[in-house]
Amino acid sequence: MRVAVVSSDGKVINQHFRKASRFLIFEVDCGKMRFIEVRETTPLCGSADYGHADDALSRTISLIADCEAVLCARIGSGAEEELRKNGIKPIEAPYFIDEALKIYNSQQ
Repeated sequence: MRVAVVSSDGKVINQHFRKASRFLIFEVDCGKMRFIEVRETTPLCGSADYGHADDALSRTISLIADCEAVLCARIGSGAEEELRKNGIKPIEAPYFIDEALKIYNSQQ
């Protein structure tokens, strides 16, 4: 399964979902974790040139649509609800990336 991670430094899950400028994509399966790629995006928060808020959120969600979950430091209820509607589990996990992925993998 694929998991999107919100991180500014590639080590710690340290950003709010709406402030993400990139998503780190990992493959998590049977206790193994493998980094796949970085997907760049325009942050939803503080970007007037990204379009209407609903459209911007939809574009961001489509960027990670192949992921089962997204791990972030914080997320608002509106974005959380839209992710769930699209089959993506939002998880607040302000930890080191490898630690959070291990915890997520053990719960699946």
